[in-house]
Amino acid sequence: MTSTDPRAFVPLAHAMADAAGAIIAGYFRKPIGVDDKADASPVTVADREAERVMRELVAARAPGHGVLGEEYGPDRVDAEWVWVLDPIDGTKAFITGLPIFGTLVALTHRGEPVLGIIDQPITRERWVGVRGEATTWNGRPIATRRCAALGAATMYSTAPSMFVGADETRWRGLARSVKLARFGGDCYAAGLVALGFADLMVEAMLQPYDYCALVPVVEGAGGRVTGWRGERLGLAGDGRMVAAGDPELHRAVVEILGG
Repeated sequence: MTSTDPRAFVPLAHAMADAAGAIIAGYFRKPIGVDDKADASPVTVADREAERVMRELVAARAPGHGVLGEEYGPDRVDAEWVWVLDPIDGTKAFITGLPIFGTLVALTHRGEPVLGIIDQPITRERWVGVRGEATTWNGRPIATRRCAALGAATMYSTAPSMFVGADETRWRGLARSVKLARFGGDCYAAGLVALGFADLMVEAMLQPYDYCALVPVVEGAGGRVTGWRGERLGLAGDGRMVAAGDPELHRAVVEILGG
């Protein structure tokens, strides 16, 4: 493997997910304090401790890499390699005892997501996507399902509040076209797309740490992940995302959302 091969960093990504998961599992369904951030989103000691231990592992094992995390912000994000971390994607699910949140570990190379992990430490599920390789779920290769028709598709979105103005109008038009539209799931919904149990995940108001890990996971299973206009996602973006298990379905969705 060369120095530009993301496979070289898979062991570090696993170590980060392991360390974060041990902390998070220890706090799950326990009485802990919840603080509100400036945007009114919740944060807990579990979020902060989990991101801290992941950053410590990067500093120890890949000191030349940058880090962008939800809780502690950017550090050298102009580096060639940047880790993008969300210790608990789905904190609202976590604090209400619902085990569909996940730890997101992503690695970007020159701004492009090339490695991603979705880890659910309570159900002990882990999706691993690496550019150029098949995505695995608990070590087993997985694939998305074929669904080229909107009328047969199952779609997840995290919450209706993320769609406002023109985005809400377009999302509602899409929701009327699919077979089943569901709310909730956070990053777990992307894992279901990769596993072939759902067809679409459509989101808005995201940050890079919300979506970078999802790109290699879904695409390594045969799907497609872009912005609403079909643009590639990386460290820069407008916060809108489409993850589709079937590339033909993706094209149909982008025609509705990106118009």
